[in-house]
Amino acid sequence: MVRHILEYPKEVHNTVNRYKHQAVYALTTIHTIINTSPVLHVSFTPSPTDPFPVILPLIGQMASFSRPSASLGDSLDCYLHGYVSSRIMNLSRASGGKGLPICIAASKVDGLGTSAPSLPPLLLASSNTPKVLTLTPNSHNYNYRSAVLFGHATLVEDLEEKLWAMELITNSVVPDRWRHTRVPPNAAEMQSTQILKVKIDSGSAKVREGVPNDEKGDLGDKNVLGAVWTGVLPLYEQFGEPVPGPYNEVSEVPAHVLVYKETTNKTNFEYAEAAARKDAPVKKKEPGEEED
Repeated sequence: MVRHILEYPKEVHNTVNRYKHQAVYALTTIHTIINTSPVLHVSFTPSPTDPFPVILPLIGQMASFSRPSASLGDSLDCYLHGYVSSRIMNLSRASGGKGLPICIAASKVDGLGTSAPSLPPLLLASSNTPKVLTLTPNSHNYNYRSAVLFGHATLVEDLEEKLWAMELITNSVVPDRWRHTRVPPNAAEMQSTQILKVKIDSGSAKVREGVPNDEKGDLGDKNVLGAVWTGVLPLYEQFGEPVPGPYNEVSEVPAHVLVYKETTNKTNFEYAEAAARKDAPVKKKEPGEEED
């Protein structure tokens, strides 16, 4: 049975206008970028009179409380962890209606390289990006994955859902970590911790993979080709060896920590290396697309 790939509809807020050939609207891609990014950047407007938007680094995860078995390709909510009296929590508490309008961004850099007419115009949210080194300064680039979500945040008041979300977010730090800690949280911990539930209205991603791609004029110049090294520097997050804390009395590092370290290191390495060797993305100009 063929499963239909769900996408966020293109709307005013989430439609990618530059490098449309690198835009992705598939829920699976966007939610995967969010859930594999250790830090999410959450932005909101504190008040109509404040000229500066606020952006906060928070921990969060995409999931569905009403459908725990839902996949990353399904419609999901984003749960964010924070302190009970922080500004974003107070604003969400007072917002009423659909909740506080917020944006959530995540990005991963997979390599540094040299291609495209300019640096990425917008790394919406990123994770482990390699760098692409090209013939000219203007064509250097990154291999990257980025995503942005638009939605409305409300406080999680239901105790069962709050505990579920706390376990979800804890296990996003290291899988299966929740049950290997002192649980459940005590009354003081529950009171000081607040969970935001973000109902997602729209989202989009941009993904760049591949080798450098320079301008035709430079590619035909033997002097330039012979003088400038081009290629990709793969870039990936790697966990080091676990370092015991000063009051740790457990002699061996738990298996769930070691397994996560090894599998994540392997996944990040293989993705960045593969991205550095793929064909360069081919720009397909669409009607009404901006010129570079």
